[in-house]
Amino acid sequence: MHAAMSDSEQGKLSFQATWAMAVGGMVGGGIFSTLGVVIEVAGPLAWLSFVVAGLVALVSGYSYVKLAESYGEGGGAFTFLREVHANSMAGATSWVLIVGYVLTNAVYAFTFGEYLGHVFDFGPWMPRVAALAILGVFIVLNLRGAGEAGGVEIFLVWFKLAVLLGLATFGLMQWDVAALSRGTDGGSYTSALFGAATIFMAYEGFQLLAYDYDDIRDPNRTLPRATLSAIVVVIAVYVAVALGVAMLIGADKIIAEKEVSLSIAGEQAFGMTGLVIVTIAAAFSTGSAINSTLFATARLAHLVAQNQELPAVLDHRNRANVPDRAVIGLGLASAVLATFGTLSSLVEAASLAFLVTFAVVNGLACYRGAGVRLLTGLGCVAASITAGALVVRLYFNNVASLVCFAIVVLVAWFVRPWLLKHVQTESPSQEK
Repeated sequence: MHAAMSDSEQGKLSFQATWAMAVGGMVGGGIFSTLGVVIEVAGPLAWLSFVVAGLVALVSGYSYVKLAESYGEGGGAFTFLREVHANSMAGATSWVLIVGYVLTNAVYAFTFGEYLGHVFDFGPWMPRVAALAILGVFIVLNLRGAGEAGGVEIFLVWFKLAVLLGLATFGLMQWDVAALSRGTDGGSYTSALFGAATIFMAYEGFQLLAYDYDDIRDPNRTLPRATLSAIVVVIAVYVAVALGVAMLIGADKIIAEKEVSLSIAGEQAFGMTGLVIVTIAAAFSTGSAINSTLFATARLAHLVAQNQELPAVLDHRNRANVPDRAVIGLGLASAVLATFGTLSSLVEAASLAFLVTFAVVNGLACYRGAGVRLLTGLGCVAASITAGALVVRLYFNNVASLVCFAIVVLVAWFVRPWLLKHVQTESPSQEK
């Protein structure tokens, strides 16, 4: 006999809503942004890249939920590390993680602009202007307190899944294995590992749930079920899309049009109707991902500032109780990167940031005995190896991005303590 739901549980996220947020956070911009990037790296084994990256994400998700269960709170890597008094590592990791989120939002905005620009071909300036516009819209919405996902998220998630699976099914029905390697160098298991490392950011969205622990109904039961099942579903969707779309239009076409490859596939399958539907799905996906990521990142930055690991200027909320300075600063940083970056460089840099973070979280879970140590330990090793593979790839193919990321890490570890000594970090009560 089930007891009536307590007042404290009413209004909290159900399993379905939690699951939808996890799937939406991953699919939001993941496959729309990364398919062309991974096929360019892994060729016909792009599907295997999604499996490898997905397994690392699955173990990492297990570590996240076990740490949340162990400590009885969310907050992600920053909070978990502070619980074991690893304050320096918590501060440095949080800086790297925030940079990863900024890069991710830049990828989403870039992708939004490219898909919109492909339909409304007003010139080469259109995608960048659209990217800036969508970031501006969600900065304003977040400042007004409209950043949290509503019930419409469940509908949007099922709409995105229906579009992606419909496209994948149509492509798989063609069953043209030769199309998987057309225009590529063939692919190998090594290239599949490099591919997994390159597009790992396609799976990072599930960890946004770590910041919503207190808003989830019966979190110790709901969070693990929703998180892990969502990652498994997303792996299956990504594999199906990687195979189906490549069989539909060929790997060479995906690489040549990697910024908008799914729109090309939609048009190939269903004509103008397919083009419009896929573009709408991409716009809604990337838009909702920008919204949720900006909201969660601003909340994380505010938490870090409250704990004196960021300047006190970010420890401020406006009358809508929104961390306004964090929202504006993070949104503007993403806008700069979306304007001047390239899709591959943004995706790779974001992936490296999350691989480093997940390696730390898996290592912490293993150290604390949260969950099965063998599993979390393997997760730490797997994330570290995958991060190492991406470092090697960047060294030979995009050393500028590697240097920039190295600078971020050096600043987080060595400049951060000096900076925090010379700026105000302890904030008085702020006016709301």
